[in-house]
Order: sequence, then C-alpha cells, then structure tokens
Amino acid sequence: MGAVRVGQGFDVHRHVEGSSDRVLVLGGVKFPGERPLVGHSDADVIAHAAADALLGAAGLGDIGEHFSDTDPKWKGADSVKMLEAAARMVRDAGYMIGNVDCSVICEQPKIAPHKQAMQEILTKAAGAPITVKGRRAEGLGALGRQEGIACFAVAVIEQA
Repeated sequence: MGAVRVGQGFDVHRHVEGSSDRVLVLGGVKFPGERPLVGHSDADVIAHAAADALLGAAGLGDIGEHFSDTDPKWKGADSVKMLEAAARMVRDAGYMIGNVDCSVICEQPKIAPHKQAMQEILTKAAGAPITVKGRRAEGLGALGRQEGIACFAVAVIEQA
C-alpha cells in the first residue's frame, strides 16, 4: 500500500444581488429560480471545494493557482470540468483517488432531494466516489442570513 494523503478544500460564494441571467449550480445540478452565486466561473461551490481538496491532498497547490478567477479561459466555465481536470492532475502526479466527502452549508435550496444526482455527476467527473451532505447554518451569520453558500470537502488519495 502506498502513502495515504488527505486534503481539505473550501469554497464560498455570495449570492447575486438583484436580477441576473446566471443560474445557481451546485454539484453540477442547476437550480433555476433560486438565487445564483457570484463567480468568475459558474460558482459551483461543491465542485470547487472537491477540486481544492484533491489538489491539496496531492500537494499540487489550490484551485486558484490552476483555475484563476482572472484567467478569461475560465470565465463562465463549468466547474465540473475543473473538477475533472483537478482529478486528472492528481492521477498524473501518481495518486489514486480514494474518495471526497463534501459538506455544503446553505439555507436554500434544500440539498437532500438533489444529493443523489450531485453525487453521480461529481463521482463521474472525479472517477472516484464523491459524497455530498447538506447542512444548514441555523440562521447564524452570513450563511444563515442567506448571503451566500459555502462548502467544505475532504479528499483521501493514495500513492499509486
């Protein structure tokens, strides 16, 4: 058995104020009619946190280094594609992905009815199991006031 490594990822985006042509995307699932998030890409906090955790576990830096919010290439990008690219970088660095576990914190939308679809999309993108759990902030702080959405992720990888 090769060396086991663990990485932690985090992402947070604030909600768009007023009207917008953006659509809320979480875990690759679109939520039309819900308040979208501000971001250079599609602002999918779950895909971003998962990618960040994978990159960190492999010692490959963070999501900002590889998918800069100042790079026009990533303007409006599908964050699931970023996750695919991060997983490929991890494998190219000589690691196998064990799993990624994500906890998304938001008051709305409800995650549970969409959890299975999110997990299928993210697992396919990473080529390894990704689980998603919804958490509420119970009305506390900026997340509780529905000013944005955050996600924490933990990834386990093993040297191939």
